[in-house]
Amino acid sequence: MTRLIATFLYVGLLRPAPGTWGSLVAVPLGYLLHRLGGFPLLGAATLALFALGLWAVRRETAADPTEDPSEFVVDEVVGQWIALFPLSAGLWAMGADPSLFPWPGWVGGFLMFRLFDIWKPWLVGRADRLHSPLGVMLDDVVAGIFAAIVVAAAAAVAHAPLMM
Repeated sequence: MTRLIATFLYVGLLRPAPGTWGSLVAVPLGYLLHRLGGFPLLGAATLALFALGLWAVRRETAADPTEDPSEFVVDEVVGQWIALFPLSAGLWAMGADPSLFPWPGWVGGFLMFRLFDIWKPWLVGRADRLHSPLGVMLDDVVAGIFAAIVVAAAAAVAHAPLMM
């Protein structure tokens, strides 16, 4: 069961680039969660998956807690969903039809998350260097936060003329 969770339903076994596959699967699932329950459901699912993922990674790495196998992509799913928070929260706060799919934002969220997850700048890299189950999860959380900031800023710039 823990392997199923850590690899996010075995998506992490896909090659090449299992992290990208995990993120790619996370975007439509995040959109589905948004459609079904708006930002509250996406946020709750993200928190629940973080807790479940941390538990699974701890169990899976019990023999060597410093390892971060590339097939563990539950952390990518959590981080990717965080990167989508500004889109989901913005649409939900406006009371917009949940079926709206402003695709540039969702694609931008995917690309920005992958950039920060691969590049690992500043706090992302520091979290990655924790070499612990928490570090496995936390570097993607921070990458997701950085991506969410970029997505929110890009949306503000793109939609500023509409707000005037």
